[in-house]
Amino acid sequence: MYIFMYQGIIRKLILNYKFQDKTYLYKTFVKFLLKNKKIVENIKTYDIIIPVPLSTKRQKQRGYNQSLLIAKEIGKTLKIKVEKNILIKTKNILPQSTLNKEQRITNVQGTYKMQNANKIANKKILIIDDIYTTGSTVNECSKILSQAKVQNIGILTIAKD
Repeated sequence: MYIFMYQGIIRKLILNYKFQDKTYLYKTFVKFLLKNKKIVENIKTYDIIIPVPLSTKRQKQRGYNQSLLIAKEIGKTLKIKVEKNILIKTKNILPQSTLNKEQRITNVQGTYKMQNANKIANKKILIIDDIYTTGSTVNECSKILSQAKVQNIGILTIAKD
């Protein structure tokens, strides 16, 4: 699921959000998501929200995880548990935005690991990321999370490229 195409003003806002320390923009993105009744009803079918994690290095550089801010706001509003310590990014890789499709797929392989799998077993999981370009990141996250024998995994992003 996504609400915008990654172009024009939306692209500019997301880039400002991620790279120009405009953290307040997450509230605007979430408001748009929550105004879409079809998306809200779909989100409500999930038991747990898991944001795509950042590496420790990138988190320190940026000062925040853009996907976590969105996940926490949605979770709080819709009363869905957010788990930020299930999926862990173990490597600081090249930014996906700097790579082509083939490079993106190999860049994320082996980058994530799961802990506390018992917390998500038999649950419906919603992964939240900011942008869906090739799907490499969320597909890798889904692959790792599916090892916990979850019922279902969904993907929610602000925009799709």
